[in-house]
Amino acid sequence: MKLLNQTALVTGGGRGIGKAIALALAREGADVVMTGRNQDVLSEVAAEIESIGRRSLAVAADVSDEKQVDDLIQLTLNKFGRIDILVNNVGIAGPTAPIHEVTKSQWNETMAVNLTSAFLCSKAVIPQMIERRSGKIINISSIAGKIGYALRSPYAASKWGMIGFSQSLAQELGPHNIQVNTICPGPTDGERMRAVIANRARELGKPEADIERAYVEGTALKRMVDPNHVAAAVVFFASSAGDSITGVALDVTAGFAI
Repeated sequence: MKLLNQTALVTGGGRGIGKAIALALAREGADVVMTGRNQDVLSEVAAEIESIGRRSLAVAADVSDEKQVDDLIQLTLNKFGRIDILVNNVGIAGPTAPIHEVTKSQWNETMAVNLTSAFLCSKAVIPQMIERRSGKIINISSIAGKIGYALRSPYAASKWGMIGFSQSLAQELGPHNIQVNTICPGPTDGERMRAVIANRARELGKPEADIERAYVEGTALKRMVDPNHVAAAVVFFASSAGDSITGVALDVTAGFAI
């Protein structure tokens, strides 16, 4: 097992990519703490992790709130004693609308969940990583963090910001032997992508099938990304195989054209 006896914290770990990441880390030997807003969903994933033979902790929390993040980190340290791996995965799609129709509250919410949460969680875990002179921080951005994305400006801005944050943090933490990397998924199969397609179809007045076809045809492999493939990239960065890699923004996109 590549991550035996390590402790990982995964934000947004109850569904989709986050769930795939949490389970993949557990299969490689890590104990996994997951956070999100739905305790029941998190508890179901925790039960799956425990069935693998690893320990788990499911904590409903809003990680865009500093007090809740601090409480989460303290709870994790009290139970497991350390955090070796932080995966900042939590995110929302934000509005699908032209920018002049986006409200300030929609913009602020997208930034808070998608970017500020990564800042708060990283800020909270870094001191104990520095003390041990080891740690992995893996931030989930998006291919939207590298392209212009009409009708999704708040989302794209937050994901561009995640890459800049990650690369800056990699430079800061390199002297402490802490690696920070980013993964940029493309259109990924699951509930979130279905909602994105539905919202885009509604805004453009087109059939959902046409929107889905456009996303798929935009990839070299002519299919959606499997969330387990994103999780595999997380495991790679988290393992010793990634010890000399930092500041990288890796595309896992099925060859989505930029």
